[in-house]
Amino acid sequence: MRALQLGAKWVVDRVLAALGLVLLAPVFAAIWLWVRRDAGKPVFLSQLRAGKDGVPFRLLKVRSMVPNAVQVGQDLGITDDPFGVVPEDPRITKSGRVLRRTGLDELPQLVNILRGEMSVVGPRPDLVEQVANYTDSDRRRLSVRPGLTGWSQTHGREEIGWPERIEQDIWYIDHWSLWLDLKIVGLTVAQLFRSDPEPVEDTMNIERARAASDRPDARE
Repeated sequence: MRALQLGAKWVVDRVLAALGLVLLAPVFAAIWLWVRRDAGKPVFLSQLRAGKDGVPFRLLKVRSMVPNAVQVGQDLGITDDPFGVVPEDPRITKSGRVLRRTGLDELPQLVNILRGEMSVVGPRPDLVEQVANYTDSDRRRLSVRPGLTGWSQTHGREEIGWPERIEQDIWYIDHWSLWLDLKIVGLTVAQLFRSDPEPVEDTMNIERARAASDRPDARE
């Protein structure tokens, strides 16, 4: 039964991605014009993320922050978390605030779903640099394809730290069903126009990034 459900998920993912890309073409065009005028080039960007089993792929999204945001954050002393954001983060553009709040910055990932690199629902894909610091327990979240939305996205998102997020992602993997995916999609739609989240500074990300930079091989 589980194999049949997984097969159905594979088909539904691609059908929904293909339909979404066609039906949302006018939305993509409007977003492109808005971001191009508000924040300049590039409008779209790709980031190297870890997919199923840790295999890297190029995740597509609409740019919502200033170029070279990580370096800018370090220069301004905004946060020690190289992967995080802070409340009222000055690196987020005007258009980016709306796009991030509504999730529209993630729409290009429909292409990733069509390619088979992602699913509509699953744990959000982390940067390859983050995955390099995973523990063996953390790597369980790589046992499924990452998602456009997921359980932890609808239960805290940027307002929860890594330990709670990994716990929620593993809970999703252990309890997965098509019905649970449908529930998550419904929760995601209900949150589209939520107020701006209050992101937390992820101390585990900070500790792991520091530990990685202190390794002898990182200084060579």
